[in-house]
Amino acid sequence: MNAYIFPGQGAQFSGMGLDLYENSPEAQLLFEDANEILGFNITDIMFEGSAEDLKETKVTQPAIFLHSVILAKTLGDRFKPDMVAGHSLGEFSALVANGALTFEDGLRLVSQRALAMQKACEIQPSTMAAVLGLEDAIVETICEKTEGVVVAANYNCPGQLVISGEINAINRACEALKEAGARRALVLPVGGAFHSPMMEPAREELAAAIENTVFNTPNSPIYQNVTACAILNESEIKKNLISQLTAPVRWTQSVQQMIADGATLFTEVGPGNVLQGLVKKINREAQTASASLETKA
Repeated sequence: MNAYIFPGQGAQFSGMGLDLYENSPEAQLLFEDANEILGFNITDIMFEGSAEDLKETKVTQPAIFLHSVILAKTLGDRFKPDMVAGHSLGEFSALVANGALTFEDGLRLVSQRALAMQKACEIQPSTMAAVLGLEDAIVETICEKTEGVVVAANYNCPGQLVISGEINAINRACEALKEAGARRALVLPVGGAFHSPMMEPAREELAAAIENTVFNTPNSPIYQNVTACAILNESEIKKNLISQLTAPVRWTQSVQQMIADGATLFTEVGPGNVLQGLVKKINREAQTASASLETKA
């Protein structure tokens, strides 16, 4: 069974999407639409901007979304998922590619999400840290015992968990995690504490936008970050999407469940190959691939 997976923030690079724009008239139209919807020329930043330009949250999230969704659309009949999943932001790409959301609505939500997250980050300085080489349960326990807001945020693969919260609490937790035997506990260069209670202002803001958007029944099940199980019901999809900003990304659990449900090939749609690496760490037997424009029949 074919599982299509969509990356989140961090996969961006300068020049992303230019090959699609130059080689596909359909892609060109969608990129032009995106410039209009967003009210600025995101294509200029994607194709020619510096790494610094691309790091701005209001640019990063729509840029990765556009690369993934437009690539999926240019695959034409080759894009036949039995199931889909996306890492954090990638969940929106997956929902558009899978027919649950229109391109325009998906892009508007992603843009609103990025701006809401940016605002939440400015309310109180916060951050995230990657923890390597410890069992999830140990990391969770240390987070619970640490003073201040700090939670497990991204279950990326066994032995790789990202924690999220207040800067001081993250620093304290990192020290405790190293003492507990973590190979590394490294503060990440991110704008704020994504997937933690610190994103509550953004969750409230996005909830209204999601509620007011029409969702359709997806063409195949989506394994959402919040529950890590197959979902086809629109109102459930909405509810999980709203919870996603303050809840952890259960990527390890999602991939394990997809494999249990019959996934044999995981195709990453979008910039980079980070998710393929994580899938291999979750299950060495799993087959992975990158979607590319050339695969169109």
